[in-house]
Amino acid sequence: MHLAAATLLALTAGGGWVPAPSAPWDTPAGARCDFAVHGEPVVDEVVKRVLATHPDGSARTVAYKGDLVVRVSNTGTGASYDADASGSALITYGTDGSQHWKVAGPVLVGFAENGGTLPRGLYIVDGLYTLDVSASGYKTLKMQGGSVDALCERVD
Repeated sequence: MHLAAATLLALTAGGGWVPAPSAPWDTPAGARCDFAVHGEPVVDEVVKRVLATHPDGSARTVAYKGDLVVRVSNTGTGASYDADASGSALITYGTDGSQHWKVAGPVLVGFAENGGTLPRGLYIVDGLYTLDVSASGYKTLKMQGGSVDALCERVD
């Protein structure tokens, strides 16, 4: 097993987990795909555990794990795809709004136009990777191994 995956699994073991439900979401045409998109969890068993806090008590490092399947739908045509986003993540939250993700497995990630290292779109990123989100929202994806699945193409 890769060291990062072993570390992530070790950090996500144990108790203290609480539900971390995902809310349904909508994006207008052009924001992520050329058409309007609706996302709706159809399986959501995600839990989280706060591992460290900032001096003000806000969460600094949080582990997430659990089954998550999101139905991604083209609201114009009704075409949909059930995306498995059941990865495990260790997220460090900066006090400036930035985030650093260490991920094992699939996660659904959206990129705005000129908003990161992938073109505008919705993706299932699977494998071992990090995702840095700047305070301005720019996303930098660094893959150690894995794949990227373009969801806009699946529901076009």
